[in-house]
Amino acid sequence: MSLSVENSGVAGAAAEYSATADRAVSDSLAPDPLRLIDETGHAVSQADVDRVVLGQAAYGQTTTGEIRMPDGATLLGLYRQMVIARRFDLQVTALTRQGRLATYPSALGQEACEIAAVASLERGDWLFPTYRDSIALLTRGVQPADILTSFRGDWHSGYDYRAHHIAPQATPLATQALHAVGLATASKLKQDSVVALTLLGDGATSEGDAHEAFNFAAVWQAPVVFVVQNNQFAISVPLDKQMHCRTIADKAVGYGMPGYYVDGNDVAAMYAVISTAVANARNGHGPTLIEGLTYRMEAHTNSDDPTRYRAASEVEAWKGKDPIQRLERYLRAAGLLSDAEQAEIADAAEQVAAETRDCMSRDAVIDPLELFDHLYATPRPALAGQRAALAGELAEHAAHATPAPGEHQTTPAASVAPQDGNRS
Repeated sequence: MSLSVENSGVAGAAAEYSATADRAVSDSLAPDPLRLIDETGHAVSQADVDRVVLGQAAYGQTTTGEIRMPDGATLLGLYRQMVIARRFDLQVTALTRQGRLATYPSALGQEACEIAAVASLERGDWLFPTYRDSIALLTRGVQPADILTSFRGDWHSGYDYRAHHIAPQATPLATQALHAVGLATASKLKQDSVVALTLLGDGATSEGDAHEAFNFAAVWQAPVVFVVQNNQFAISVPLDKQMHCRTIADKAVGYGMPGYYVDGNDVAAMYAVISTAVANARNGHGPTLIEGLTYRMEAHTNSDDPTRYRAASEVEAWKGKDPIQRLERYLRAAGLLSDAEQAEIADAAEQVAAETRDCMSRDAVIDPLELFDHLYATPRPALAGQRAALAGELAEHAAHATPAPGEHQTTPAASVAPQDGNRS
């Protein structure tokens, strides 16, 4: 794939470069990522696992804790969650293409990173997600309608973040990393056992907010885990055009915290590493930076055309590294997944897809006066006045509007009391 760029030294001149070739050189410098199940679905020997961990430590990353294969029940649970998450993701992408949602950033191909992250947390821990992490929310118990209300344009966040211990999905890059460090630091000061985990993309690590979050977390030894899903593109910018280091995980040594470079399509390895990092954070050993090497199989969002910046052959190659198929091969070979279990999991996934279609087929009930809710615990006089003025305009409009056949004329309520706080 050849891309043309302007040479800033000569006005109007063009310099050609092969993005694929440049990335191949960059990839040759990177070490082997840590994995427990290889791309063919076979277990990696513990000796090879230990060798990779020691190799990463020798480069300067101070890893702590042994990395071991999760037990069969855990792996089967992870498989179930990934299958359901993918079916949900595919269904939402289809609904977006039908125009039922304004936009949707798919996580197709990144299921191992997100499911492993959520599965590693306890109920009282906090998750700080990005706009691409809807399947993480689903796995942590948020209902499809509450996840998708923001992508339809109804609310900024449709779920009660206190009930789920999930911060609102962040659209600005890396801002949620600072929030995670703040909560984790508060947890440390209160001497409770709460751990914060934040998901980031590779592009987010190029932001100043990420640097500040990494640095503050290390200085304060905050109980926070940074999971970077390196899907290799910041929208259309490949990783080698963002940074010159071997891996993102290498940056951990500069901040003085443990770092792991993991095969992000191996859910067993991601779960083992993240669980170790969460345990270390909970036990007072500070933050960890984890890079999961994965690939974004879909477009950045439904408005993106990925054929303009990556080759179809590259996408096809990554299809062969599918995280669900990899774990399925391992479970089948180990006798941990029967035909009946696989069918039951597929049925559960279809039920979630049906629920998602149903909730997105219902029109949202929108009250313009809700613009003033959830701003202050006690409404300010100026906002109360504005709210009353809007209520008057709406009432006047309703009085002059001609109802459609079968509709009843309604007047919006003029209450200024804040609602229950479930949405923001």
